[in-house]
Amino acid sequence: MARPSTKEALESASTMNFAQLFTLIDSMSKEEQNALFSFEGRDKNIRDVLVHLYEWHQLLLNWVDSNQAGKEQHFLPKPYNWRTYPQMNDAFWEKHQKTSLEKSVTILQDSHAEVMNLIRAFSDEALFTKKYFSWTGTTSLGSYCVSATSSHYDWAMKIIKKHKKHVTTN
Repeated sequence: MARPSTKEALESASTMNFAQLFTLIDSMSKEEQNALFSFEGRDKNIRDVLVHLYEWHQLLLNWVDSNQAGKEQHFLPKPYNWRTYPQMNDAFWEKHQKTSLEKSVTILQDSHAEVMNLIRAFSDEALFTKKYFSWTGTTSLGSYCVSATSSHYDWAMKIIKKHKKHVTTN
């Protein structure tokens, strides 16, 4: 699927990919959902993937809310930048080691709804015109939204499909 470049395409891709993500998860037993991944990576289980998505939703929501309120804020919180954001992802992982799978599902579903409401609040022009807002730098708000939703959901599905393939064949 092509990267969304309109509000309608963004809403559609985000909604569809989010639904597909949970269809995939729901196709596994509770034991498979809670099993550790058999491959290397920061994320060790489905919970880790879901809280990662949740935390990136929070980045988007906080960034937009702050800047819309006139409080200039970068997308990535200090001390992180685009070279060091893997360390931020590691901090998110650490933060959620006591979060249950059930809780991760709930908070992700809630944050997805918040992000979709945020997207709906902006016009197509505001979302996809580069430099429409000074705080988006050289890109568009929609580009950040795509990255935090439909594209990120694709990433999550790839990891979970890899996990499912392993747990269902063993």
